[in-house]
Amino acid sequence: MVSIKQLLEDTIKREGSDLHLLVGYYPTIRVNTKLYQLKTDDVLTKETSEELIFSLLTTEQKTLLINNREIDVSYALLGYRFRVNCYYAKSTLAACFRIIPPVIKSIDELNLPSQFHTFSQFHDGLVLICGPTGEGKTTSLAAIVNEINLEETKHIVTVEDPIEYVFPKAKSIVSQRELHYDTHSWTKALTSVLREDPDVVLIGEMRDYDTIQAALNIAETGHLVFSTLHSSTTPEAIFRIIDVFPPHQQTQVRYQLASVLKAAITQRLLPNINNSTRIPAVEILINMPAVSSIIREGKIFMLDNVIETNEENKMILFEKYLLKLYSQGLISRDTAIRYAERSSELSKFIK
Repeated sequence: MVSIKQLLEDTIKREGSDLHLLVGYYPTIRVNTKLYQLKTDDVLTKETSEELIFSLLTTEQKTLLINNREIDVSYALLGYRFRVNCYYAKSTLAACFRIIPPVIKSIDELNLPSQFHTFSQFHDGLVLICGPTGEGKTTSLAAIVNEINLEETKHIVTVEDPIEYVFPKAKSIVSQRELHYDTHSWTKALTSVLREDPDVVLIGEMRDYDTIQAALNIAETGHLVFSTLHSSTTPEAIFRIIDVFPPHQQTQVRYQLASVLKAAITQRLLPNINNSTRIPAVEILINMPAVSSIIREGKIFMLDNVIETNEENKMILFEKYLLKLYSQGLISRDTAIRYAERSSELSKFIK
């Protein structure tokens, strides 16, 4: 039987982004959005899947997985790190391995817009990178935070589940904390972070009421906070943050968010014109008086118009960014149309 090490090495060699282990299928690698099944000796059985996955886990992790039916862990091999989600499907053990490159690419190397350099220059407030799973949010966030690490003398504290990119030793000092290993809960970690003399706090994901409230409070105390959120557009991200709170708190939260928000970015990875790789497409919302006023008043529906009409203030609507990529010959017209969140807006730009 092929070993888990061989499968992960094959994923690296093929420049894949993910490895899937699922009973009844051959091990499967994702390369540039497409899945390829590896024709090994046989499809995975219940026994072979358990043998491969359990070989990576400690006794404690196995117990957590069996009891909770899923677990997130990290694994290192050949200088690469893998974010591993183990889970049960039809009562059999499965796993997805997301590959994390050993070197954090820069903002320019990731082909992100130059505005991203300004996000590392903020001294306080909240910067969000939003988008669906697997669209490069963590990679972009690491590039921004590593720019601080390389150029500033700061104390950066991260709280992650699990740790993905490992920041190199540079001008800053970096305390990376992983759930279950370095802390027992998000709530405890984010409560104690203010006692750790941070300048910058990276919260792996704003996933619920507690993490969102903590992010807002940490930013309000004069720290620079970075985090990710699952949303399709930047206005939707603003709405999601407010909506997670009970109605009696939402007015207070709107005022707090209007005060601490610096920028919200939505990102997607699109197939390039010849489908050989993926390139980022973004929407950028920068907080300014008009944006703060809209958030305080709860008129989130007005943000689309503000983003569209404020390119001189470094904002850009997602559909206008699609137009830019299409005009430069980087993506096809079909790709632009398929990925547009506001199809009526895109139709104004692409005839």
